[in-house]
Amino acid sequence: MENKQYSVEESIELITRGISEVIGLEEIKEKLRNGKRLTVKAGFDPTAPDIHLGHTVLLRKMRHFQLLGHKVVFLIGDFTGRIGDPSGKTKTRPRLTLEDVLKNAETYKQQVFKILDCEKTIVEFNSKWLEKMSFADVLGLTSRYTVAQMIERDDFSKRYKNGQPISMMEFMYPLAQGYDSVALECDVELGGNDQKFNLLVGRTLMKEYGLSPQAVITVPLLEGLDGAEKMSKSLGNYIGIYDSAKDMYGKAMSIPDTLISKYMELLTDIPIEDIKNYVKSMENGENPRNIKEILAKEIVKIYHGEKEADNAQEEFKRIFSSKGIPDNIEEVAVNRDDNILNILCACISSESKSNLKRLVSQGSVSLNDEKISDINYPVSKEGILKVGKRNFFKIKFS
Repeated sequence: MENKQYSVEESIELITRGISEVIGLEEIKEKLRNGKRLTVKAGFDPTAPDIHLGHTVLLRKMRHFQLLGHKVVFLIGDFTGRIGDPSGKTKTRPRLTLEDVLKNAETYKQQVFKILDCEKTIVEFNSKWLEKMSFADVLGLTSRYTVAQMIERDDFSKRYKNGQPISMMEFMYPLAQGYDSVALECDVELGGNDQKFNLLVGRTLMKEYGLSPQAVITVPLLEGLDGAEKMSKSLGNYIGIYDSAKDMYGKAMSIPDTLISKYMELLTDIPIEDIKNYVKSMENGENPRNIKEILAKEIVKIYHGEKEADNAQEEFKRIFSSKGIPDNIEEVAVNRDDNILNILCACISSESKSNLKRLVSQGSVSLNDEKISDINYPVSKEGILKVGKRNFFKIKFS
């Protein structure tokens, strides 16, 4: 696939797979017909360094452009990250320190290359040009966009009508992001649905600076495992890219049936025609669980390889078909009569206490098949601790 030569039609088919909207499609086609190598960028303010599959929707679109041979820029907003993106916010966002931003940026760089081709990715920091701007340059930038245009933003409009404060710095954020496109002379900018306004500012500013305006492509926000809220680590409805093969497979099997085709389209390389056929087969009575197994295996294969995907599938079937317990259970030494919350923290140190409390209150924790619903429950027996549907621990007293 890496060395394949794509026609304009094939390129457009891959570029538009799983997107929400494209503005400037004819401009992209014209540039492709002329044999232009596109400069494609997506910007990331490094404020949340743990990447889950929701983030990979955008990263995979960047990867599609890499497969097509275009220049892909992973732009780390080390400068704009200190302003804070006001998108969707109802109040002024706290500013990050430079130390926070750089620390998170390094974590991003470590994680994104699970999806992007490291050798074909240009990593840029927007402080490279934004920090060099004089006050006169900034005033020149602000003269190219009006307050009336800025207030058209839904979140700004609501806050203005409700008498909530909007700082001038927040007005600068979309201008700074738009100027990134000017500095890089972008042909295409990618972003989530919630970034559409900012992306269009970049398109407008490029015209103002006498450049060919960038096309704008937005991708949908991915619902989490609950099928309702956007995938988020804080909500516990996520699949992390560093989850084990077993956890990744099990979580994928837990999604609502209504999300199967969307996950297939946005998170895998399964051909669109095959996805349509899977949907038809479910409409004709096929058990969605069978299709979900294909999806889960495909997701695990991307991040852990085919062998681990096969093993995860076999383990899942063995446990949930035969109601068995995994062969290799982690043994955890705990103190006798310690409360269940502390023991859960010892078993799953990566989860927050609030998420663990929620699991207990939901009845998702049991010891030797006895459900525990009180976070202060004193553990006085050794045995098998089950957390959720997939996690088992052998509790031993130290």
